[in-house]
Amino acid sequence: MAPVLPLVLPLQPRVRLAQGLWLLSWLLALAGGLALLYSGHLLAQLWLLRTFLAPSCPFAALPQVALAAGLGALGTGLVGAGASRASLDAAQYPPWRKVLGPLLVLGTAGGGGLLILALGLALALPGSLDAGLEDGLGTALAHYKDTEVPGHCHAKRLLDELQLRHHCCGRHGYKDWFGIHRIQSNVEGLYLIDGVPFSCCNPHSPRPCLQSRLSEPHAHPLFDPRQPNLNLWAQGCHGVLLQHLQDLASVLGGGLAVTFLLQILVLLGLRYLQTALEGVEGVIDAEGDTQGYLFPSGLKDMLKTAWRQGGVAHRPAPEEAPPEEAPPKEGLPEA
Repeated sequence: MAPVLPLVLPLQPRVRLAQGLWLLSWLLALAGGLALLYSGHLLAQLWLLRTFLAPSCPFAALPQVALAAGLGALGTGLVGAGASRASLDAAQYPPWRKVLGPLLVLGTAGGGGLLILALGLALALPGSLDAGLEDGLGTALAHYKDTEVPGHCHAKRLLDELQLRHHCCGRHGYKDWFGIHRIQSNVEGLYLIDGVPFSCCNPHSPRPCLQSRLSEPHAHPLFDPRQPNLNLWAQGCHGVLLQHLQDLASVLGGGLAVTFLLQILVLLGLRYLQTALEGVEGVIDAEGDTQGYLFPSGLKDMLKTAWRQGGVAHRPAPEEAPPEEAPPKEGLPEA
């Protein structure tokens, strides 16, 4: 049975493979560490913005899975660097021969699976942010004035800090405050006093900030309420936070993609190095060619062999029939 994807490796290519694997492994460890740090940063951002994100939003699963994937990639890179360096010395490689096989399986199934899952979440979950922020910001605005209600006493402070830090006002614009910050009129579409909190004001504006009576055309003669000259933040917090979190998810997804590519290269290289060194008893500088491969035989042959072995192992042995007795010989007549 022929091995899967065989590759003939003479002496010099074996040495170059080990040296290149050492460099790739450290790059994988670096990428895994960066993915670990960046997913931790995204998780910290979500924790700070948890008040404005609906509890049912599944986006928080992305940095959690990415943390595990980054940790697995970091471990795979460190193991790959150690194994490739040890393979250059026949005295240091024997301990790695026993553990390299299980580590390759664990790195492929565990680390590769986590990276694929994290990449899938990075592509799928950002779409859930829209509805999560819509509900979360709406709830936060509704409880803005509940400063003495248990469970909502910090809503005002958190929302003011959010608008000042991210330069936004309301959920989709400053007019969102008209139905919350002041009493609504009995005339449809109008409010008795339409104003916004102080955190909507742009402190960099040279003009005084207008916070009240924003819809009355004669309340502020020098300002036109139909023009964006009210010295308020023009963007709503929904769009600002959505863009901010989606940008973080995009960068994390790109880092995970690079990490996944590096992990594939390192695992493939380690497998070829492992199988090539088995042909020379672990001595990399042995003379002659050796063959590296992914599997010792084709997948079809492996399954067929396993099926046959399983069938033979579970097939009951036929009962042995008792030996037939030879018929008695008739006595010869005496002469």
